[in-house]
Amino acid sequence: MTDDHQHDHHHDDLIFSFEFFPPKTDKGAENLRAVRNELAALNPRFFSVTYGAGGSTQANTLNTVLEIQRDSGIEAAPHLSCVGSSAEQIREILDTYRNNGIKHIVALRGDLPSGSRDLGQFRYANELVEFIRKETGDHFNIEVAAYPEMHPQAPNLKVDIDNFLRKVNAGANSAITQYFFNADAYWHFVDECVKKGVEIPIVPGIMPITNYSQLARFSDMCGAEIPRWLRKQLETYADDVESIAKFGEEFISLLCENLLETGAPGLHFYTMNRVEPTMSIWKNIGLAD
Repeated sequence: MTDDHQHDHHHDDLIFSFEFFPPKTDKGAENLRAVRNELAALNPRFFSVTYGAGGSTQANTLNTVLEIQRDSGIEAAPHLSCVGSSAEQIREILDTYRNNGIKHIVALRGDLPSGSRDLGQFRYANELVEFIRKETGDHFNIEVAAYPEMHPQAPNLKVDIDNFLRKVNAGANSAITQYFFNADAYWHFVDECVKKGVEIPIVPGIMPITNYSQLARFSDMCGAEIPRWLRKQLETYADDVESIAKFGEEFISLLCENLLETGAPGLHFYTMNRVEPTMSIWKNIGLAD
C-alpha cells in the first residue's frame, strides 16, 4: 500500500472530530471563530461543543453550535448532559436542535451542580440516550463517552464496562473516549467491549500537552493516568513552556500515529479552543494534504 493510499483511506473511513468549549466573552467568541475556520479546512466529520456544569452555559452551547452549523459547513454536535434536568427540559432542547438542523448529539450524564440534591429524571447517560431515541427516532447521531481507564466514580472496570454497554444498547451510534496517554489502556478497553459484542466505533479522545500543572490537575480530576515516566519528564521542564510544547507535540503525535496504525477508528481532539497544537499534530501524523 503506497503512502498516499493510506492517507486517502485515512480520511474517508476514519472519524475525525474537534471539540470546543462555549466562549464566555466576545473576545473568546471571536477567537473561536478564527480557530474554527482554520480547523474546518481539515474537513473533520464534526465539531463538538461542550456543556458547562449545571447548565450554566446551556445557552452558550446552543448559540455556539448554531453558529458553527450555519457558518462552517461542518456538522456541529452539542454536548447534552441530563443530570438535574427534567424530561420536559430535555425535550425542549432536542426540539430546538432538531428545528435548527442539528443531527448529532454527544449524550452525557454530566456533573451534578455542586450542592445540588436534585438528580432530575435522568440519573445516567443510558437513560438520556433511551429518551432521545424514544422522542426523536433516528434523527440524531448519538455519541456517548467511554472511559478506557475507568470512570472516576466507577467501583471497578467490570461495572464501568457494563455501564458503557447500557449506553450502547440504548442506541448510541458511536463513542468518544476520555483522553489517555497509554495506548494499551485504550486497546484493553476496546477488546473487552468487542468481546461483549460492541460494534460501534470507539474513537480515542486526544488531549494535546501544553501546560503540565494544568494537565496534572485536570487528569487527577477526570481519572486520566499520566504515566510516571511522562510525569517525570514533564516535571524536568518545570515552567519551560516551549520545551513542554515541543515534547508534548512529539509524544502525542506518536500516540496518534500508533493508534491509527493499530486500527483506531479515528481521533477526537480536545482543542481547548486553540489551533495549535492540534494542527501541528495533524501535520505530523501525515493527515494534512
